[in-house]
Amino acid sequence: MRRILLSLVAIVALQAPPAGAQAQAPAVDGTPTRISGTVAKLDGNTLTVTTKDGQTANVMLAPDVAVFGLAKATLADIKPGDFVASGGVRTPDGKIHAVEVRIFPESLRGAGEGQRPWDVKPEGVMTNATVGTVIASADGGLIKVTYKGGESEYTVGPDVPILLYVPGDTSLLKPGAAVFLVALKKPDGTLTANRVTAEKDGVKPPF
Repeated sequence: MRRILLSLVAIVALQAPPAGAQAQAPAVDGTPTRISGTVAKLDGNTLTVTTKDGQTANVMLAPDVAVFGLAKATLADIKPGDFVASGGVRTPDGKIHAVEVRIFPESLRGAGEGQRPWDVKPEGVMTNATVGTVIASADGGLIKVTYKGGESEYTVGPDVPILLYVPGDTSLLKPGAAVFLVALKKPDGTLTANRVTAEKDGVKPPF
């Protein structure tokens, strides 16, 4: 029975959304819920977000909430050993073509590690992994990565946005700023979060 329970826990962990950007470990009393939109207001620790579908989400932020911004980067900024997240699309030939790539800071290494379906795009694949090699080419490049239990590779076209997480604070959570987060939704509907990615210097989260 103990072995079965441990296997179920492992499966749930692998299916959790990436931190990607913003992944958080599932809690017994909460369901990971992606929230993307613009800030309506920040009142104390309560962040009110107007979502892309016009709904309102009130999220209770942890007292020590980590806020990150994003900065534009290039393929040359991705180095072996970096921990990255990439949303991509798998084509009929089995190859993965990146739609966006994000370079994580060391403090987020291991967040959402693994490869899983990405429901943002048809045939979408999200990969959070450690970079092995980066091969540049005239039409973009190829990134080979490894993660616990596997390895993968994906092409990065010249127009694919590459973004770098940078430190931020709650001053970024101003009305109108684009934000993305993964909140834990409790049975009573309460939403809580300990990490937020916010627009900084005009660079918006591409989620």
